[in-house]
Amino acid sequence: MTTTVLAALLILLGACGGPGRADTGGAQSGEADTRAADKPADQSADDPAAEPSRIPAADPSRIPDIGPRLQRRIPADSRQVVVVYGDGKDSADATVVLYTRRGSGWDRVRGWPAHNGKKGWTTDHHEGDKRSPVGVFTLSDAGGVLPDPGSGLPYTRSEGIAAPRWWPKSYWHDFDYVIAIDYNRVRGTAPNDQTRPGGYEKGGGIWLHMDHGSGTSACVSVSRPAMRHLLRTLDPDRHPVVVMGDRADLKG
Repeated sequence: MTTTVLAALLILLGACGGPGRADTGGAQSGEADTRAADKPADQSADDPAAEPSRIPAADPSRIPDIGPRLQRRIPADSRQVVVVYGDGKDSADATVVLYTRRGSGWDRVRGWPAHNGKKGWTTDHHEGDKRSPVGVFTLSDAGGVLPDPGSGLPYTRSEGIAAPRWWPKSYWHDFDYVIAIDYNRVRGTAPNDQTRPGGYEKGGGIWLHMDHGSGTSACVSVSRPAMRHLLRTLDPDRHPVVVMGDRADLKG
C-alpha cells in the first residue's frame, strides 16, 4: 500500500496527472501516425482573448507553420487538429489554435494564449524534466472535477482528478476540466488512469487543462472558456489530434 501511494504522489509531482509517453519518432501509445483557471465554473461564453472564428489559413491545404514531417503524421481521417505553437524551445509561453478540415483544406477556427512546460519543449521527454513533449498525439478522453459541460469526448468526473491542496492555491482549479493527451497512456481510460505502456521514466499525465498563469509540469494550459469550447467541439468521429511543440520543431 505504501509503495502504491508513493507512486501516485510521484506521478502528481512529475506531471499533471494521468499517464503519457515520450515522442521518439515512432508510433507510440496514443501517438498519431499515418499508419493508422483559478475561478469556479460559470456559464460565460467566449474567451475575450480568443481570436475570431473561421480565419482561413494562407494555404488551406496545409496547417500553417507545420513542416512536412509532422504534417505527414496527422492521420488522414483526422478532421480536427489542435496545434500548440510554443514560443521557443525554452519558453513556457504558447498559443493554442483549433483547425477544422473542410473538404481538402484546413480552416483556422479559434486561438487562445496558452502555457506549456516550465522549461519549454523536448523531443525526448522524461519524467520530471518540466518540458512538454513535441509530437502528434490523439485526443481520446476527457474529465475533470466539474460536471460534464457537454463534452464530445468521453468524460469522467472525479474528485480524484483534483489538484493536490498542498499545491499553491492558484493551481487548485487547474484540473476542473482536462483533456488527456494520448502520450504514454491507454486510450479509452479516465485521464488519471496511471497505466504507462512505455514505462514510468518516459513521463506521463500530459493533459490540456485550465491555466494558472504560468508554465506547467509538462501539460498545456488554456483559459477556462477555451477548455469549455474544446470540450464541446472536439468530436471522436472527427478523430481529433494535437500537434504540439516549439515553433522551430513544428516547422522542422
